Amino acid sequence: MKKLLITTAVLESATGLGLVVSPALLATLLLGGGLDSLAAVTVARVAGIALLAIGLACWLARSDGASRAARGLVTGLLLYNLGAGALFAQAGLALQPAGMGVWGVVVIHTILAVWCLSCLKHRHV
Repeated sequence: MKKLLITTAVLESATGLGLVVSPALLATLLLGGGLDSLAAVTVARVAGIALLAIGLACWLARSDGASRAARGLVTGLLLYNLGAGALFAQAGLALQPAGMGVWGVVVIHTILAVWCLSCLKHRHV
């Protein structure tokens, strides 16, 4: 459980920071296209702040795996990873050509979702 939370904290914080600092670059790498409006850049930066918040929550909970709060956090992470993986897979199929990182992100979110499910199933939370 601790490893899951630390891994998630690092990955989501790095991605969140990237979205806050350079959302257009991340969009190009992941999806093969830029962000065409101030509204799109703003939404990407808000998503970056949300990922930083997820990263912080995971980091702070990393040593608290036995609590109900940690179980709730991992359940939320399961939903997030399933949803993000599905959305990036849909984008990868719809965008031709997709960005070079999109399928890697799909794989990472799928692995994290399975890891979350395993922790919840085996009561490691």
